[in-house]
Parts: sequence; structure tokens; C-alpha cells
Amino acid sequence: MASVEDLVRLRRARDRIDREYAQPLNVEALARTALMSPGHFSRSFRAAFGETPYSYLMTRRIERAKALLRRGDLTVTEVCFAVGCSSLGTFSTRFTELVGECPSAYKARSHQWDDALPTCITRIYSRPVRNGKLSREGNGPEGRTPGG
Repeated sequence: MASVEDLVRLRRARDRIDREYAQPLNVEALARTALMSPGHFSRSFRAAFGETPYSYLMTRRIERAKALLRRGDLTVTEVCFAVGCSSLGTFSTRFTELVGECPSAYKARSHQWDDALPTCITRIYSRPVRNGKLSREGNGPEGRTPGG
């Protein structure tokens, strides 16, 4: 069990990921933010938040990529680099893994259902879900589409 002080430092590192997801971040830099060794930081982060720092970072990047793709004014490649990924292949693979469809297919389909929803609700339904589950997008409470 992490101490309260460790949890505060871990949240500081997680907040940095949330703010700077498009910047090059690695475990060493995040560990310095948390004032921990890289190994201790990785183990503590996973214990506290249920996923590794890298997985959390990629989830944030894919979440932002989905928002940019819904806008429709950027190419998949532009979105890839805008969210801090340096490899289109890795980005596409991770996007497909988390969302359940490739970035170009996601961009091409209609996203009208979320136009009338407040941003906070759109985030809930479009947030990537880990552990082999597909995105909740399009599946609101009891499997219904939001607003329908």
C-alpha cells in the first residue's frame, strides 16, 4: 500500500501526463516528477492506477486523437503527430486495440450523435477502455446509443 505522500507524488506525475501528453515523456522523466526511482515509480503507478505509466499515456493520447479525428479537419498522420506519437504504425495499432477500429475508419464514420452532447458526456462515452474491451462509444447505458 502506497503512503499518502507517494500517492500525492504519483498524482503529480499523472497530472503531468494529462497536461503534457503530446510531449516526449518517458518513465525516467515522470519518475523525477514523482521524486522516485524509475522502477519504484512504475510499480507504484501500476498499483495505484491499475495500469503502467506508458499505458496511461497512450490512453490519453488516443483519447485526444479521437477528439481530433471527430473534428475531421486533420489527416490521421497529422493527428498521430499532434498527440505526441512518433510512429504512425504504433499509433494505428494502439488506436485499433483501444477503440476497436482503425483511425481512418473512425474518422470516416458519422459522429453526429455527440454534436448535441455536452463535452463532459462525450468524454465519458468516447474514452478508450483497456483490457481487451472495445470503446464504449455508441453504447450508452444498457447498450443504448447516447441520446437514443
